Amino acid sequence: MNVLGIDIGGSGIKGAPVDTKTGELVDERLRIPTPEPSRPDAVAEVVASIVRHFGWDGPVGVTFPGVVVDGVVRSAANVDRSWVGVDAARLFGGATVLNDADAAGLAEVRFGRGRGQRGTVLVLTFGTGIGSALFVDGVLVPNTELGHLELHGKDAEHRASARVREDHELSWEKWAERVEEYLRHVEMLFSPSLIVIGGGVSRKTDKFLPHVHLDTPVVPATLQNQAGIVGAAHAAADRATAT
Repeated sequence: MNVLGIDIGGSGIKGAPVDTKTGELVDERLRIPTPEPSRPDAVAEVVASIVRHFGWDGPVGVTFPGVVVDGVVRSAANVDRSWVGVDAARLFGGATVLNDADAAGLAEVRFGRGRGQRGTVLVLTFGTGIGSALFVDGVLVPNTELGHLELHGKDAEHRASARVREDHELSWEKWAERVEEYLRHVEMLFSPSLIVIGGGVSRKTDKFLPHVHLDTPVVPATLQNQAGIVGAAHAAADRATAT
């Protein structure tokens, strides 16, 4: 089944049709900058324009950078606060809507480094913030939001996200120290069997992962920054086949 996946991020909104049997994009990805301010109506117009671009009339999956319960947004850390309480599934014309990191995690567990992995797997996306997807024997525990764990009196993503590295012009080695500190914290809390690093920095893990030392294996995501698109499509396909 081909499904359109759309990934809403703090800086960009990306979409492409996905072959949900293989996890591969079947057309060139389209990326549009996230509107500023990123209010619901403005973002919905970008989502609609991506749907129009591909001439799509089938199932659509959409990610959102916050807690999503039954299609309704419950938190909005890196987009406009007016999203809280919005029925995003209705706003996006009946699309399947889920947390962005959960979508990336679903893609990695289905098609990437987490495939077939037993025990507890953590997929962490480093970008504008830090997203998290927690799996136990392949089953998702949704909306974990582990980027908001507290470190040194502030949200962990305010110390160790990819945006923090850029904003503070940290070297890769210096940033790796912060990443390791954060990963040790989640390692202590969850005792995972595997940690997968996704998000935009997954293309550059050679620059910082050699400086990160944990007892738990830490590996780069296979699907890199397209995991959200693939996971959104996968979730929508599951919903379509279940109804």
